[in-house]
Amino acid sequence: MKRSNVMARSKTRLHSQVVPPLATFVLIVVAWEIAVRALDVPRFLVPPPSAVLSALMTDLAMLAGSTATTARGALFGFLLSAVVGTGAGLVLSVSKTLERALYPYALFLQTVPIVAIAPLLVLWFGPGLRAVAVSAFIVSVFPVIANTLSGLRSVDPRLKDLFRLYGASRFDTLVKLDLPFALPSIATGLRVASGLAVIGAIVGEFVAGFAEGSAGLGITVLAAYRQLRTDLLFAAVMLASLLGLALFALVNVASGVVLRRFRAHT
Repeated sequence: MKRSNVMARSKTRLHSQVVPPLATFVLIVVAWEIAVRALDVPRFLVPPPSAVLSALMTDLAMLAGSTATTARGALFGFLLSAVVGTGAGLVLSVSKTLERALYPYALFLQTVPIVAIAPLLVLWFGPGLRAVAVSAFIVSVFPVIANTLSGLRSVDPRLKDLFRLYGASRFDTLVKLDLPFALPSIATGLRVASGLAVIGAIVGEFVAGFAEGSAGLGITVLAAYRQLRTDLLFAAVMLASLLGLALFALVNVASGVVLRRFRAHT
């Protein structure tokens, strides 16, 4: 009985989360289709959703390959930002002096215009996956650093005093108190970074995305723009957005599992 009630509540919760945005999407698509046809807007300016869907079906194989190429660059960049960002946050949390000395350089990664330095990435790492992954890393690493540092700095001082009272070492305090306490903040940083990684990968592909016969969605967008294939351009942008949502959802599910297991053991 309890199990059936839990399943019913889960279905109700899923229904309430999925139906509203899905209904809104359908209304927007229908309104878009009607407006473009009623106003007789040229297709090279704003194509109707039916034309975008037709382009998606016609060039499905090419778009699938481009999406896979972009996904690799975004995923590698995101994983790099997760490891380096979390590690950098831990290092900066060691002392205020170290934080004041190094944090501005971490902030620099957030403010640097990635489009301007993308040609340098090609020179340093070569065209293709490595340059795209580094571009995704540069764009996405700062939220991980900032949220990790914020989580570690927000640990209750009374708990730290309690650990010191019982003679816990700095390592034990870090592993058993600081990191578990900072997990929600780290998860938030990873969620933000997941979307930014896709943006960084697309921008990196504008300059560095074509190598060894593989072209990502960024190159597809540029090619469609030059050919005035606005329908194909919209299809590529839509797939890039779905890729960002998929990576965000993956990180969200993984962080939820980790947080639930942590709470179950505390």
